[in-house]
Amino acid sequence: MTPLQRYIAEEIATDHVDGLLSRREALRRLALLGVGTAAASALIAACTSERPATSPSSTSPSAPASTSPPPGMADALPTTPVTWAGLQGSWAQAATPRGAVLVIHENKGLNGWVRSVAGRLAGIGHSALAIDLLSEEGGTATFADPAAATAALGTIAPERFIADLRSGLDEVARRAPGQKLAVVGFCFGGGLVWRLLAAGEPRLSAAVPFYGPLPDNPDFSGSKDAAVLGFYGALDQRVTSSEPAAKAALDQAGLVNELVVEPDADHAFFNDTGPRYNPVAAADAWTRLQDWFSRYLVH
Repeated sequence: MTPLQRYIAEEIATDHVDGLLSRREALRRLALLGVGTAAASALIAACTSERPATSPSSTSPSAPASTSPPPGMADALPTTPVTWAGLQGSWAQAATPRGAVLVIHENKGLNGWVRSVAGRLAGIGHSALAIDLLSEEGGTATFADPAAATAALGTIAPERFIADLRSGLDEVARRAPGQKLAVVGFCFGGGLVWRLLAAGEPRLSAAVPFYGPLPDNPDFSGSKDAAVLGFYGALDQRVTSSEPAAKAALDQAGLVNELVVEPDADHAFFNDTGPRYNPVAAADAWTRLQDWFSRYLVH
């Protein structure tokens, strides 16, 4: 398995351990990734031993109920489907642009929640393009089974992701001429933010990976102009355990950076459509993101 495939597989196993998927459904999703029953059982057992005795869910104290809208949603602008160079995405145009952002989705592909994030960014003045990394497979919408979309992402070579993300930045720059560029990614997409930085992307003025897996031995020196704001959940040790290595690599490359571990928050705490949504952590992250962009993305 590639590192990204293993990351997806571990996420499926952890969802089962936390009671978000039945064992049968977890085994089905792992089979779509090419993981056999014996290997899947071993992975689930490993994730069970690594997971805290009490894991957050939609009813836990770490994910308090909230009647207020998700951060930024009240001012969100509409998105429009766009295509370019064989790729698909959703574009949200800010009324008075102050920098532009490429948004990278979770391992579920380009869905309504990711589009809402692009709309929220546009609402605070940052035009945004949410890219569909399943474009060559026909687009996320062509997958009737969301688990099949996730599995398809696991088969794509990291090099293609980087090429598609560079093309996405080309399109953002074309649609927002003269603006500084940033990238934001969540979960799987957060991992791709790290990979894009490691691949060397001099056009980036800011990068914000949310709870994304760090590639092995990253060298970020090729993205030296990017100011990096990273988010983690304190309960998400599967990903958060890599925070010290990320910090060391950023410092070694001389990048401006701040890594935030949100207390009492788990993986995917920013996704208001998911069972691990934490409105307190999400609101804090949104405030910090706006401040970061005001400092490093706005001319």
